Amino acid sequence: MTREECENGPADMLIDGNKARAPREKQGNSVPDKFNSNYLKFYYGKLFPFSDIFKWMSYGNDGKHPGCDQTYFGRREFSFTLDNDIYLRFQSFTSAAELESSIQEKCPFKIDIGPVYSVDPAKRHAYAQSGDNVFTPVERELIFDIDMSDYDDVRYCCSGADVCLECWPLMTVAIKVIDTALRDDFGFNHILWVYSGRRGVHCWVCDRKARRLSNEQRASIADYFRVYKGNENSDKKVSLTSPALHPFLARSYTEVLEGIFEEKLLLSQNILATEERYEKILDMIPDESVTAELRGKWQEKRQSSISNDINVVRWEQLKQLLQSGKHKGKGLRRYVEEIVFSFTYPRLDMEVSKHMNHLLKAPFCVHPKTGRVCVPIDPNSCEEFDPTAVPTLSMLLEELNQGGVRGDVGDDLDRTSLGKSIRYFRSSFLQPLLKSCKEEMESSYNAKLQQMKNSLSW
Repeated sequence: MTREECENGPADMLIDGNKARAPREKQGNSVPDKFNSNYLKFYYGKLFPFSDIFKWMSYGNDGKHPGCDQTYFGRREFSFTLDNDIYLRFQSFTSAAELESSIQEKCPFKIDIGPVYSVDPAKRHAYAQSGDNVFTPVERELIFDIDMSDYDDVRYCCSGADVCLECWPLMTVAIKVIDTALRDDFGFNHILWVYSGRRGVHCWVCDRKARRLSNEQRASIADYFRVYKGNENSDKKVSLTSPALHPFLARSYTEVLEGIFEEKLLLSQNILATEERYEKILDMIPDESVTAELRGKWQEKRQSSISNDINVVRWEQLKQLLQSGKHKGKGLRRYVEEIVFSFTYPRLDMEVSKHMNHLLKAPFCVHPKTGRVCVPIDPNSCEEFDPTAVPTLSMLLEELNQGGVRGDVGDDLDRTSLGKSIRYFRSSFLQPLLKSCKEEMESSYNAKLQQMKNSLSW
């Protein structure tokens, strides 16, 4: 697409008029025929929730309470990726109106959010020239990034950035396992899960104590989740060496991993259907007598239970053999768990979680490769989330076209499939978060007042 085409857009696209005709999508591919800045301009002008993002990133510091830090939002880094891969870092804004104006003017293809710095990131060079090395991150949500491409060695339906409903349960596992641990094991409450728009999910932990974690503390939490330690050349990706599973791992296995592996992935991925695939499983079992016995059963041309799925039959044979009394003394029961962990356990981008200065894509961005909006995911019903049904930019414009362009953002949202996602964001995440922020601010302010009174008393 030429620069002129990107600036002018197609003939039937009127940003300020009553027509916003979007292209039809390719059948079966869910990728818009075109993706350009004019569609984004319309999206940023009609649907993007600027006010909600501002309220979230302000954490209650946008009010008139005497405990508010009026500089807080202005010290947050935003990063824009423009058309032609133009990359703008260390953008900062003092208000929702300024944020909205800049985004609508620049029309970024991607918006990333960074940490809150000690000083305005846009003015960092001025502080550096003064000789005061004060530009440093001081707050940042605890974040997690999980990409489906990291599971390519255990999924056979897709590879790379491609995803489908057959492999998406891997993301369901990640959400269920990590969300439960963050709440039950670490005591966090304000957690936002977001579809990345293409191949994975992002997690934002927004409690005050999470935002103020040091890099060392973040690394410790990330290591708490570390089980996947192999690489693409390793036969064993997971090693559960202790006599008993850690309570977190035992809970994850019984409540999430085992069920999704046996009920969904075993069949949808045909994990034991071919010799090449079952040999990968046998390589995880160190006892040659066991692997030889299983290999002999699986190489027989005639299966004993023709009516049952071959993956189910072979998995039951493997479990029975490893968990039977015959091999009890060898401690082989654990290898059943290791196989399930290898195929299902969350695979985190550890570096993203360990450091405060990492950027992460903002919710409600539009992914330029798929045209899909990065919508929140409800962890309580994440098994129902369908990445292939997430609204695309062109779909939203078509929905607006059906009722005409009215100019009221609230009305526009209600007439699109994005409205449900924004309402969930507000009611289930933003409102409880801001209520907590207000209570914390009031408590902190009262404590400071009491401290001042105590210091003045004789």
